[in-house]
Amino acid sequence: MTANKSEENAIQILEERINALETRNLFQDDVIEQLSAELTAHQTQISELREQIQLVANRLKDSGALNSGKEEIEPPPPHY
Repeated sequence: MTANKSEENAIQILEERINALETRNLFQDDVIEQLSAELTAHQTQISELREQIQLVANRLKDSGALNSGKEEIEPPPPHY
């Protein structure tokens, strides 16, 4: 009888450990899905920001080209 009780106790402990591991696994799966969704959102936002930066850079380049053809900037007067 002692062997049976010991085996039943060992089985119960293993079942509890398996349940705990399965619970942790489900929680981790949920966290991974949340992080994946957040990463996708960040990647989209980064792409949009890159496009905006490129537009601003192009506008600055174009405005710089227009200003350089108008008139030259006078050098500062010499200091006495």
